[in-house]
Amino acid sequence: MKIEVLQENFSKSLYIASRFTSSKVQLPVLANLLLKAEKNRLLIAATNLETSISLYIGIKVEEEGEITVPARTLNELVSNIRAGQLKIDVEKEKINIKSEGFESSVLGMNSSDFPKIPLVLPEDNFKIQTEFFSQALSQILFAVSQDETRPALTGVLIICSKGKLTLVSTDGFRLSQKIISVPEVKTEFKLILPKNALGELTRLFAEAEDIGFSFNDKENQVLFGVSNAILASRVIEGDFPDFKRIIPTSSLLNIYLDKDELLRAVKLASVFARDAANVVKFSVLKDSIEVLAESSQSGSQKTKVDAKVEDVGGVLDKEFVIAFNFRFLEDFLNSLNGDDIKIGLTDPNSPVLFLDTSDKEYMHIIMPVRLQT
Repeated sequence: MKIEVLQENFSKSLYIASRFTSSKVQLPVLANLLLKAEKNRLLIAATNLETSISLYIGIKVEEEGEITVPARTLNELVSNIRAGQLKIDVEKEKINIKSEGFESSVLGMNSSDFPKIPLVLPEDNFKIQTEFFSQALSQILFAVSQDETRPALTGVLIICSKGKLTLVSTDGFRLSQKIISVPEVKTEFKLILPKNALGELTRLFAEAEDIGFSFNDKENQVLFGVSNAILASRVIEGDFPDFKRIIPTSSLLNIYLDKDELLRAVKLASVFARDAANVVKFSVLKDSIEVLAESSQSGSQKTKVDAKVEDVGGVLDKEFVIAFNFRFLEDFLNSLNGDDIKIGLTDPNSPVLFLDTSDKEYMHIIMPVRLQT
């Protein structure tokens, strides 16, 4: 292999690809990047066996070839070389890099040991608008579980049916659901994708107008792609909980209020809630709610937030107080695009429905904290 490549393009791609490597001792090649030169472009690929990335950049090719090189070494090296043209050639299992006033040799490994990964997007892929998909993920990913003992909850459930993509996440204490319209899609499937892969997706393809999406059920793998990159992810095996069972179908108390005012009140309460198991209380009145927090160590506070309150079930005939983890409230409120929210309540111990009044396709549920009586 003998090529010329711009340091700026090479360094950027190496940095991205390096995030997909693995340091598993039993498979040292997973710590390497695959470099393959052909037809005036360079393939830079990496995989950790769960996700993989294939990036293409334009280069001048004098001689085609391929090699795998330690990602960390190559990334650190190239990122510190001055901008400009780099000359790269390969001798057996060694890569030589030269630029003005600099030269280096890095030991690599034969590319035959590198796992086979997807390099092209199948023709049957469908397109998703990047803006809408990225927005949906920002409203979903924060509710994914970190509990590795329940693998299905460490990913996002994606259901494709009747021209719609439904994205769902839950950690057992809260649940997010977002629906995206994809009218041109006729295929139907249900799968769970890892949080990390979807998080990388929003970073990688942020500048693209559309993202190609393809599901290979034989390989149990999903592919996302744009013109110069393919991201592949394994599907998480296991059964996602029957989330529809916990979605409230009605409410006895509906509260409409300003998102920013509630977020400000929650942030004020969090100053003391941090010392009290993150618990904040909502006391619902006829035309407002009071957001309260109290700590035996640091003090207390109360903030009144004006609201429109619909007492459908007559529950305000007596005191109505409900408690939440303030971090869950902050995560939800920070995910909103609209200015106003609706909160649907039934009783202090039942799941609570949170809605963005300007986005009927987004729904969030939080389990309240059970108060001692």
